[in-house]
Amino acid sequence: MSKANVTVLGATGSIGQSTLDVIAAHPDRFNVFALTGHSNLVQLAADIDRFKPVFAVVSDDDSRVKLAAMIAHSCEILVGEQAICDVASHDDVDMVMAAIVGAAGLKSSIAAAQAGKKLLLANKESLVVAGHLLMEAVKHSGAQLLPIDSEHNAIFQCLPGGRNSAEVKSVLLTASGGPFLNFSAQQLQSVTPEQAVAHPNWSMGRKISVDSASLMNKGLELIEACWLFDLKPADIEVVVHPQSVIHSMVRYVDGSVLAQLGAPDMRTPIAFGLAYPERIASGSDDLSFNQLLTLQFDQPDIARFPCLRLAMDAMNSGGTLPAVLNAANEVTVSAFLNNLIGFMDIPAINEQVMLATSAEPVASVDQLIAVDEQARLLAQQLIRTRL
Repeated sequence: MSKANVTVLGATGSIGQSTLDVIAAHPDRFNVFALTGHSNLVQLAADIDRFKPVFAVVSDDDSRVKLAAMIAHSCEILVGEQAICDVASHDDVDMVMAAIVGAAGLKSSIAAAQAGKKLLLANKESLVVAGHLLMEAVKHSGAQLLPIDSEHNAIFQCLPGGRNSAEVKSVLLTASGGPFLNFSAQQLQSVTPEQAVAHPNWSMGRKISVDSASLMNKGLELIEACWLFDLKPADIEVVVHPQSVIHSMVRYVDGSVLAQLGAPDMRTPIAFGLAYPERIASGSDDLSFNQLLTLQFDQPDIARFPCLRLAMDAMNSGGTLPAVLNAANEVTVSAFLNNLIGFMDIPAINEQVMLATSAEPVASVDQLIAVDEQARLLAQQLIRTRL
């Protein structure tokens, strides 16, 4: 068996590091072709010396100079967004882990899809912002798109052939509920960034942890699921499941429900994506059924967590509105993490931006980038009114 060449976009983040952990466990199957990173040059340098990629990509020339002085392995260091797209679409690449956080990962995800790569998609914003364009690129190029988010990976495993069919009645998207599941509306007004990033089950980056706490992450995943599996928001049931053992389920017309279970470890869906259609060891712990005393399920409270409703509204409206919501949310979460606004200001400002913006049909990546920029500017203006 020849080794597969893998480009890891966002290599220094939590998904990128978990991906490299799985790759390191299977040196007979995978080569690291390229790594990209943003601010954590120390980690990127260590990964370059360990995995010896052909290329590394950083954000700017200053980072390139610093990184070059830190590495022992001879590696060509490239700079900028176009270089990220180049290593994602390179002829020698077999698969791409798209793990750049936020809308910044959009162009490189589309580049990999257009080049017909096996695309392991952990960057949900690519589908939230440009679902139509990304799925069209996959269709036209013959690329293979495999979802890496634990919930979408679970749905993929429970669906026949990984796609929706007439046999499917609905999809059940599970949510842990985050650290504030049992907080009152009054308590939510005073939560801190430190509390928000302390997820009870998953080890994630700060931005995604806040999204999980607000249920925006589940809203974005609902939009993502619509594109991945050809669903409408009404076809998806969001179920709060605090134990994070059942990662998602599919309800069939005959009354059957298929569920995918596992320990809350992102290496499991990553290993599934890397080896698909085979299975390999991921390094995660086995799920112990002797320790599963209870499995709880509940409906989400969209009054206390309105971000989920906003995502449903955005997807039902369609067009550019999901991109507007995603852009506003990236700005408001950053402001919250920097103690500029409160936790409940996140959904309030997100909704104000949505209400002030008209949904337009999606025409191009450049259009979506312009929409993204306009939504960010409006969100920033609204944040300043609260300072």
